[in-house]
Order: sequence, then structure tokens, then C-alpha cells
Amino acid sequence: MPRRSTLEFLKTETGSGALLVVAALAAVAWANSPWAASYYGFIHQPTPVRIGPFEETMSLGGWVKSLLMPVFFFVVGLEIKYEIARGELSNPRRLALPILAAAGGVAVPALVYLAVNGVAADGRTAGWPIPTATDIAFALAALAAAGPRLPPTLRVFLLTIAILDDLVAVALIAVLYTTELRFPMLAAAAITTAVLAAMGRWRAAPYTFWVAGGLLLWAFTLKSGINTSIAGVAAAFCMPLEPKRPGGPGVLNETMEALHPYVAFLILPLFAFTAAGFTLGAETGKALGPVSIGVAAGLFFGKQLGIFGAAALAIGLKWARRPTGAKWLELYGVSALCGVGFTMSLYIGALAFPDADPARQTQVRAGVVVGSLASLLLGVALLRLAAARRSASPHDELR
Repeated sequence: MPRRSTLEFLKTETGSGALLVVAALAAVAWANSPWAASYYGFIHQPTPVRIGPFEETMSLGGWVKSLLMPVFFFVVGLEIKYEIARGELSNPRRLALPILAAAGGVAVPALVYLAVNGVAADGRTAGWPIPTATDIAFALAALAAAGPRLPPTLRVFLLTIAILDDLVAVALIAVLYTTELRFPMLAAAAITTAVLAAMGRWRAAPYTFWVAGGLLLWAFTLKSGINTSIAGVAAAFCMPLEPKRPGGPGVLNETMEALHPYVAFLILPLFAFTAAGFTLGAETGKALGPVSIGVAAGLFFGKQLGIFGAAALAIGLKWARRPTGAKWLELYGVSALCGVGFTMSLYIGALAFPDADPARQTQVRAGVVVGSLASLLLGVALLRLAAARRSASPHDELR
């Protein structure tokens, strides 16, 4: 059974975009209702977990972030591994434009955030990675809804940028948000990773072995002080591409397709619900501040300027070619859609400003929601305008 193309596969995830919106709106509505205290009590409720020698107590939101989101990063890691081995990232000639565009889409939003927040000594500069992310599910869902007849090369362009963004996000999480390292646990995590990598040569390994190894790696990583998203990506890169038996689906593909619905329709919406709520009304002043302005401006202005500017420069200097059949307005619309950071930006924001800093958390949520929504509206508007022009003049090129 051959693997479906990356685009066809990710189209199944785009249906979760609407559910993410509903989850985020529900969180904001509850946080601004007469029962707001129950919302914050719910997500901050201490929840102890003890299994044998393992014991940990975190808030419900903390468990979603530390236990469930690594499953999301595991699926992202599987997709990245496939793309590097056999997909879009395996062809160097196709990479020039999205690599340069992704670099602009990381650097410019970070600079915009730092321009707003300066080099303040109060720690708010720690949030500069927040606007560098792109939410794959949201962006692809918006692209599919806005222009179903647009060139497929635009989807490849958007997808590749989003995957590269995820690679950068994982690297930033590993480097910036690791605090106190516990070396015995780190060594145990490294040994577990080595065992999983060796097991990757055993294509017929039972899935229960992978589940047990993945949980063990997660537990060691949690106790080591490293962010658990790294465990998800590390486990993903250990999975074999080859099928268990000739003619069957690859182990990596089979795993990804099995987990994808749970990630798209359960884990991401649950994370959005626990991470997106912030208070308006009399508390609006708490949501409006340098952090929220920097995040919103970075996502809305920084992403589109960084991605489109780098792409236009690369094309103008003949370092790369415009995606086949794509017009400039469509390229700009896709660049704007990349400003929909949402899930990834909320996740990075939760690491940059932990629960002990609720005021900054409120600003992060407000900035991510406003910046992502503005980017979504602009991107959809531009792509619908481009689609309308294509319908009116199908043989004309927009220059």
C-alpha cells in the first residue's frame, strides 16, 4: 500500500482547523464569562500521576503541554523524516526558495518582536521565538478553503516552509528552554534513544515495544530537564521507513496515519482550549502590553514581510524560481497565511513565560490570537482575490 502524497495526507488534517477555532473561541468565551474562575481553576488544577517509581504533579494544562504535545511533535518528526528521506526536502533543487523564505520568516518576526520589546532587563525578550512559528493545520486549512483551484505548487511552498519552521522551533526549544539538566536522567534518555534507533533496524518489532520505549524516553526526558517535545522528535527519527512485510505500508507511514486523527482532532484542540483563554473587558489592559504587541506584530507584519521579501529577493536575483504557475499576489497571500502561528506560537509562549508569570501568559495568548487572526483574514482575502482574477482572466498572468 503506497503512502499517500504529503499534500493529500495533510489535507485530512485541515479539517481540524475549524475545530481549533472552536476550541480557542470556547476558551476565550469561558475565560470572559461569569464562570471565568472555573476555567482557570480547571486548567491550573494540580493533577498528580504515579506509576511505579514515576511520580509527577502538574496542572492539567501542564500535562497537556508535557505529555500530549510530544505526541504532536512525534507526528511532526515522522513527517520531517519522510520529507527528508523521500519527499519535498529530498530534492535540493526544490529547496532554495522555501529555505530562503523560511529563513526570512524566522528572522524578521524575531526582529520585529525585539524592536517592540528592546533589550529589557525584565525578561520579556525571552519571547522572541514566539512569532517565528507557523501552524500547519490552520495555514493549510485556510489555503484549501480560500483557493481550492490555486496551483498545487503553492501548497508545496507553504508546506515546506511550515516543516522548516517546525525544525527551527524544535531547535530553539532545545537550546533556549532547557533549564536545569539532570545528567543521570539525560544519560538514561540517551541510552533509550540508542535502543530505539537500534530497534529501527527491526522492522517487524511489535508496536507495543515502540510504545513502551517511547514512554520510557518521555519519562527520562521529563526528569532530565529537557523539554519533552524533543523526546517526540527523537523517537520519530528512530522509526523505520520500510514496511514490516513486503508489499505492506511502511512502519513510519502506518504509525503516522494511525496517530494523525488523534493529534488533529483531540490533542491540538485540547491544547488550544487550555492555552488560548485570556480575559478581556476590565482586564484588557493586562492583555495589552509590549509582549502582546510584539507577538502580534511579529506574526502579522514580520511573517509576511520576511517570507515574501526573502522570496522576492531570491527570485529577483535568480537564486530560485517562482513556484510553477503561481502569481505574485498568490505568493504574497501564502506568505501572509504563514503568520498564523497559533498552536506552535502558544506552545513556545508557554515555555518562554511559564505559569508563574500569568500576566505575560495573558499577553502571549492575546498577541497570538490577534496576530494569527489578522494574518488569516489577510491571507484568505488575498488568495480569494487572486482566485477571482484567475476565474475572470484564466490566461492572464498577474505581474
